[in-house]
Amino acid sequence: MSIPAPDPIPVVFVHGLWLHASSWTPWVELFTERGYAPVAPGWPGEAPTAEECRADPEAVANRGIAVVTDHFAALISELPAQPIVIGHSFGGLIAEKLLGQGCARACIALSPAQFKGNLALPPAQLRTAFPVLSRPKLRTRSWIHSKDSWHAGFANAVGRAESDALYDAYAVPSPMKPLFQAATANFTLHSEASVGVHRDRGPVLVVGAGKDRTVPEATSRAAYRILTRSPGVTEWAAFPGAGHSFAVDSTWREAADLALEFLARHGMGSASSAGTAAPADPAPA
Repeated sequence: MSIPAPDPIPVVFVHGLWLHASSWTPWVELFTERGYAPVAPGWPGEAPTAEECRADPEAVANRGIAVVTDHFAALISELPAQPIVIGHSFGGLIAEKLLGQGCARACIALSPAQFKGNLALPPAQLRTAFPVLSRPKLRTRSWIHSKDSWHAGFANAVGRAESDALYDAYAVPSPMKPLFQAATANFTLHSEASVGVHRDRGPVLVVGAGKDRTVPEATSRAAYRILTRSPGVTEWAAFPGAGHSFAVDSTWREAADLALEFLARHGMGSASSAGTAAPADPAPA
């Protein structure tokens, strides 16, 4: 008598600002091959393609962190089992919030956006955010990088040709409200950028990037340290030569293999899920 195979574990991918959900396609294909059940939903108001998003930039405007988190929580409630959540940039912050709310069994946060209590603010981060934060009227609007600013602050660790190709394929206008909320989180009593850092929850892996100018490695390291206040497992890794686009550029597979290896070690995948991952940095002091 054969024993039925267990149902595949759902995985929910959450992108951040300025990327379309289709940027997760290589990850979705890889995780499907490895026996998971992955989905990569867009943010509220996001059109099916990056081209359609660019044609109607205000369709996503004025949506804050709570609205986006609730959107993904509602999608998760319809899944057959509690998922793993993998997020990049503001998607990493959303993933951390979902785990803290008990909506996920594990979280992988790739260069996660700053949450309340994270006081790291490297100069590179200020320079990248300044074009938006210096224009308060953008709080309720959407905004998209130019190809020049994209290469300078988002895909700075790859060549210009690759940066432009990524822009053409995936760059979209995004609501700027989350960026303003994160920037003022430490001065806001009930900030939507808060994360349940003390909750007893599933394992978390925080991944930083050494050349990241949007969420510098120091900011990701600070998030890791704060998340260790939970009794749950919290791990750290970094890619020293990567920029903020490492989840979608030519280094994406290294990040994906690292994620698969982490999940396998914590009983949420098979040993065959592990690829050749970049070595993790020692845990920050």
